[in-house]
Amino acid sequence: MAKVRIAVLVSGGGTNLQAILDAQNSGIIHSGAVEVVISNNAEAYALTRAANAGVEGLTITKKEYHTQEAFEDAIIAALEERAIDLIVLAGFMSILSERFTRRYDHRILNVHPSLIPSFCGQGFYGLRVHEAALQKGVKVTGATVHFVNEIPDGGEIIAQKAVAVQNGDTPETLQRRVMEEAEWIILPASVEAVSAVLSKQKDID
Repeated sequence: MAKVRIAVLVSGGGTNLQAILDAQNSGIIHSGAVEVVISNNAEAYALTRAANAGVEGLTITKKEYHTQEAFEDAIIAALEERAIDLIVLAGFMSILSERFTRRYDHRILNVHPSLIPSFCGQGFYGLRVHEAALQKGVKVTGATVHFVNEIPDGGEIIAQKAVAVQNGDTPETLQRRVMEEAEWIILPASVEAVSAVLSKQKDID
């Protein structure tokens, strides 16, 4: 069975990248393999995580390329050069254009730290999501893995997992619990599920 070639796009610490790499090592992800980690931030600790795992790391920044189109073209060139089948956004803080997302239709995954359609869309990222959940007073939050299209957090949902909000939670404690109890579980599982489908397609092709 042909393994799916995966690229992970990152901007920061790379905790979700680590969850993917750990899942690959433990065999949870077996239909695909991470071939490259691409960061739009040269200082991202995720690049160190990639190096520690023996995975190629690349930095491609908007500053280098000046326009969104040129920036995305550089990412596309890197993906095509490595024959990437599946892209995973793991804390990638850059909205991708419709031109890019259409090119990789149903081949880009993202994890969002809420139960979409709650607390999602433009401007909802990182701690802001958890701040909004606490301000609203919800008793349950969670995480969602979805396909990426041109609408922020608007693509088809693949998996969701609920997490209880506890009395006294801060955005930071809630963020950590959502990562540990939801994101780090459903993201690797979704990567494997989509990789298994793409792997079968590769075998047919």
